[in-house]
Amino acid sequence: MAKDITQNEWEDLIATDTTAVILDVRTEEEVEDGYIPKMINIDIRQGQDFVDELEKLDTSKNYYVYCRSGARSAQACALMDQMGFETTYNLIGGFMNWDGEISEE
Repeated sequence: MAKDITQNEWEDLIATDTTAVILDVRTEEEVEDGYIPKMINIDIRQGQDFVDELEKLDTSKNYYVYCRSGARSAQACALMDQMGFETTYNLIGGFMNWDGEISEE
């Protein structure tokens, strides 16, 4: 089930989570402005293509999901729960409030 977590909780969990997958659901343009390292990007605005890409993922892993503000990632987590993903975490406040490590293209 989806759980909203703070950046501190996110960093603490990821540090010890061997099955963590970081999922960025923003658009390509947003990703170009910077992103959390080691993420995979699947744009939630792609509709059915987004669902098709999710179906390729391992539902038993733990997914750490973020967008710009936390709204789209919350939607993504809800959808992933419906699709049978066991554990999804939504980053409260999204990337715009992230002050951890950032990669840029």
